[in-house]
Amino acid sequence: MKNENKSIEMTVPESGESELVNLTLRIEGMHCAGCAGSVENKLMATPGVEAAVVNLTLATARVVFDENQVQRDDLVQAVKQAGFQVKSEETKTHLKLGGLHCAGCVQNVEKALAKLDGVSQANVNLTTASATILHDAAMVPSARLTAAVRSAGYDVLEEREESHKSFVDEQLEQVADYKRLMLWAWGLTAPVMLLMMAHMLLGWMLPFANLIFLLAAAPVVFWVGKETHASSWNVLRHGGTNMDVLITLGSGAAFLTGVAALFLPVSSYAAVAGMIICFHVTGRYLEFRARGRTSQAIQKLLSLEAKSARILVDGGEREVAIDALKSGDLMLIKPGEKIPTDGEIVEGSSSVDESLATGESLPVEKSKGDEVLGATINQNGALTVKATKVGTDTFLSQVVKLVEECQGTKVPIQAFADRVISIFVPGIIVLAVATLAGWLIFPGAMQAGAQWGAEFLPWVHLELDKVSLAVFAAVAVLVIACPCALGLATPTALMVASGLGAQNGVLIRNGAAIQTLENIDTIVFDKTGTITRGKPQVTHVQVASEYSQMELLRKAAAAEKRSEHPLAAAVVAHAEEKGVELEAVSNFQAVPGKGIVCKVGESEINIGSERWLQEQGIDIRKITADVRKFEAAGNTVILVAADEKAVGLFAIADTLKPDSKATIASLKALGLKTVMLTGDNVRTANAIAKEVGIDTTVAEVLPQDKVATIRQLQQEGRRVLMVGDGINDAPALTQADVGMAIGTGTDIAIESSDVTLVSGSLLGVVRALKLSHATFRKIKQNLFWAFFYNVVMIPIAILGLLHPALAEAAMAMSSVNVVTNSLRLRRLDLSVEPPS
Repeated sequence: MKNENKSIEMTVPESGESELVNLTLRIEGMHCAGCAGSVENKLMATPGVEAAVVNLTLATARVVFDENQVQRDDLVQAVKQAGFQVKSEETKTHLKLGGLHCAGCVQNVEKALAKLDGVSQANVNLTTASATILHDAAMVPSARLTAAVRSAGYDVLEEREESHKSFVDEQLEQVADYKRLMLWAWGLTAPVMLLMMAHMLLGWMLPFANLIFLLAAAPVVFWVGKETHASSWNVLRHGGTNMDVLITLGSGAAFLTGVAALFLPVSSYAAVAGMIICFHVTGRYLEFRARGRTSQAIQKLLSLEAKSARILVDGGEREVAIDALKSGDLMLIKPGEKIPTDGEIVEGSSSVDESLATGESLPVEKSKGDEVLGATINQNGALTVKATKVGTDTFLSQVVKLVEECQGTKVPIQAFADRVISIFVPGIIVLAVATLAGWLIFPGAMQAGAQWGAEFLPWVHLELDKVSLAVFAAVAVLVIACPCALGLATPTALMVASGLGAQNGVLIRNGAAIQTLENIDTIVFDKTGTITRGKPQVTHVQVASEYSQMELLRKAAAAEKRSEHPLAAAVVAHAEEKGVELEAVSNFQAVPGKGIVCKVGESEINIGSERWLQEQGIDIRKITADVRKFEAAGNTVILVAADEKAVGLFAIADTLKPDSKATIASLKALGLKTVMLTGDNVRTANAIAKEVGIDTTVAEVLPQDKVATIRQLQQEGRRVLMVGDGINDAPALTQADVGMAIGTGTDIAIESSDVTLVSGSLLGVVRALKLSHATFRKIKQNLFWAFFYNVVMIPIAILGLLHPALAEAAMAMSSVNVVTNSLRLRRLDLSVEPPS
């Protein structure tokens, strides 16, 4: 069965079941893995919610819920109960209106729009006959705005939407904010740190040092650290915990010792409080800057979109903004220009650079009738292209959507880290209290454990009073612990991998596929359109009666004209090449996987496989030898009978894709077993399998039997990757442990697949395996170092051997290290060299 840890997907219910809705919410205020866990727990506790995945890196929550039990407002409320806010997707939409005649019309439209929940502002201009609306796009999509205008008795002639602030823009703002805070923090704290070092190393101390340190630390702790403290209070009052709670407790306890030291004989750690906040905001700045680089691949794809298009109107050319482009517009693209949007060539021929979509460096020859993709480069010929997809329907938009879907999923290995994160902060608080108590109650034993470090660590002063030593160790425990690295281990690697895959024509739909691909040992290929080009051609026409070749072709092509099978299309195309006029057809009937029967003129025609004619009781012995000869040469043979008598056959060949042999060789070099499924007869299938190097062939498989073949392999203990076209193979792709679909042109949103290969090249299978192996390896590295860091550093802090400021610096760097390690994936070379 398919891996149960697959991404959350919108479920299509059986009759009578409630429909599950898939919704993504943008969350404001999350700082660490604990925040993400709190939001996820509150959402999952909401009745009607089937699944919820919170992505810290993207600051999103992806929720699957039963809309009969729960609404979006309930989910927003659940997020608020966790101590966070859902960002409104506020969008500005411009509508060109029809039917406005007076100020009364303006008021009618404004009232109709304003009463919609989610519309914050609606302004209608009578002079320009337009409306400008500010609205929450998630609550009020533009279709509802149009419906409201029309319900008021007016028309919408044109619609244009200005996108809200992007995730990338928000990341840049956060980086800028933390940079500003970091500079202020260092400006106030650096002089204090120098004085502390002078005291530790040289024994020199300023008069009234405790008071100076306290005053210098106050603005850092309470102003620079304001957002951190607000976050911790917010999450605590809603019954949760996060990383900010530990920072607040640690810096707060250290600052209070500074106040106490003015009146009591205890050491002041006020300066340490300022240093904790200083290192904290520095770590946040470095982390957010590094996180921003994880989404650079998608930013690059988005930046490739054309900004304008040249369209043909009334015999002339006109430049329009890309947003104003409509489906059906004729675009003129000159050599060297970007193709503005997806379309079909209606005039001209050229080579097109599609490397942004497929990762293939060689340009593709295009001519009339071919599809082209938006943002690809027209190289050397003028093209007239009819726009077929615009806006969010384009190939580029689909790629971004699929990548974002992937980034919103989880890899199963993350589950253990999530369980640790859920108890991490409360556990650390308990451990810090226990450390404080241990130093106060058993100071001798704790000092004995720390004795060896006092000899070479300048910040370990065991001669201090036990209260000072206890606070020093407890604060270090609070600020050294780091659940953030655990929370970032998977999503950062997934973000880099999904973006890198998109640049190389490999679209990963969910994170679970990356882990499952790690254990794949068998790859099953559909033949037609996967190993072969999927464009069969007639190679021989053989007659076996008084029929001439032209007569046979006329009757067979007439019958096959009604069929949708690729082999039927080959026969019809051959007849058209020969200029054959087709006869009238009646009583047409097709039997999937076998053949067809119909009346052509006065004759009853049967066309199909050897088995089909035999089932009809037709004697085919006189053409059996010819059938065997053509099949042995790798041809598919379809037989023709007229009035229950075999009259001829067509030998049809579907040529191999140029990279099929290299792909199979590369997969076998990785130790993988290869299997080919086909509806062809055994002899033809074996001939093709032998040519490409396939290990096992399963022939004469009807479409509905492919699932049974996959299931049989799984029952034998095999972990199966199925590669097909995503349409006829949809059930088999779903049954396999991982389904990989080969996209066709602009159609890449193949729901049944876990991975989609944009180009028709089979080498994409090898690229996908290389990418998944490298990504999963990186995730395991991230998780190891995150766990290792905490396991090693917390005991050192308990013994009082770790200065709290250094502990905070180390904690911050552990998160940065995880993100930086994920970024190394960008160097991965996904080119494929066939084995020699």
